[in-house]
Amino acid sequence: MVDKPHSTPDADFALSGLHVLRLSGRDALAFAQAQFMNDVAVLADGHWQWSGWLTPKGRTIALFALLRRDAQTLDLVLLDAEPDAFAAALKRFVFRSKVAISIEDAVVTGRFAAPSAASGARAAFDGEAAELDLGVPTQPRTLRLAPRRPDAPDAAPTAATAVEAEARWRAIDLAHGLPRLPAGEAERWTPQQLGLDRLRAYSVRKGCYPGQEIVARTHFLGQSKRGLVALHGASTAQPGQDVVADGQPAGRIVAVSTDVQLAVLPLDTGTVTMTVDEHPATAVPLLDGLAR
Repeated sequence: MVDKPHSTPDADFALSGLHVLRLSGRDALAFAQAQFMNDVAVLADGHWQWSGWLTPKGRTIALFALLRRDAQTLDLVLLDAEPDAFAAALKRFVFRSKVAISIEDAVVTGRFAAPSAASGARAAFDGEAAELDLGVPTQPRTLRLAPRRPDAPDAAPTAATAVEAEARWRAIDLAHGLPRLPAGEAERWTPQQLGLDRLRAYSVRKGCYPGQEIVARTHFLGQSKRGLVALHGASTAQPGQDVVADGQPAGRIVAVSTDVQLAVLPLDTGTVTMTVDEHPATAVPLLDGLAR
């Protein structure tokens, strides 16, 4: 299983596809509360939560870890979304709010080891640098955000050990139900279809935000007929491909890693023979541990 200890080195490695956006200013928290799907108001200084931004129709534009540094500063660790486009789209909703949105020149690294001080939803800081606990009971992991130093050498993302480490990090994310959505899967799925309740990544009670009405109606009326399923065996799968069940298209691959593939499938699929790209695929339970 991907959440068991592995031979990747106990050293920092770059995590591509993760970018840091900062919201700062007097209205930063109020702006985030009005735009994002989780309840920012419940966060204490120095804590973080999973969250995301939705379309008015309740479809997921992007997912991120939202870190509250203080009462006027929030950091968003974007998962896979293109930061310039995300920031530009978000700025269209600033209007008269006293909030600045900037893309931080930050280095985002991972390590397969327990954080030095962070724990669960509580982050730890060393000046501007921050560490987050992204571990699960069977696999400690530390995510570190640090300002880029002009004199620091770039990481070597092509090194075999770094590539292996990043692939394993991604596989753990997917195995625990954290979708890593490529651009083609953005604005397609509701939080319920992506199983984001398992990560406590959205709120149905905090009040208005884009897509909130759809999310709340689906939650309280139980209208979601599809949900997130982890698959093994579809090693050649690509996001957007059909999952075929008993000879008929039944769902769609939304995220892939070397060991785990995530698909959105009908909740009543039951025990059926599934294939992806003509390769047999087996449904496996999603693991717990990444909720914050």
